[in-house]
Amino acid sequence: MPPTPPDDLLIRHEQTASKGRYSVNLNGAEAEMTYTRAGEKLIIIDHTYVPDAMRGRSVGEALVARAVEDARASGISIIPLCPFAKAQIERHLEWRDVLKN
Repeated sequence: MPPTPPDDLLIRHEQTASKGRYSVNLNGAEAEMTYTRAGEKLIIIDHTYVPDAMRGRSVGEALVARAVEDARASGISIIPLCPFAKAQIERHLEWRDVLKN
């Protein structure tokens, strides 16, 4: 089982009409996951980056989890083009309900 991200992990979410970004800052390093909006009810996760200083702490997984939670709450579907996000969603069966059919 992978390590659990810190309970106090602060994930920031920024978005514009066409793009969005989730990010985490820890000890001067920044991890991010970006997406593009494809209409009102669809986002395409296109990039995830976790610096070496944060690896092994499940920070990337936490970013994808937050996007999944937000998508559910907003009735939005996700297309995970980013290989990392795609692997995380495939690993977590309980997240697949947000995938674009």
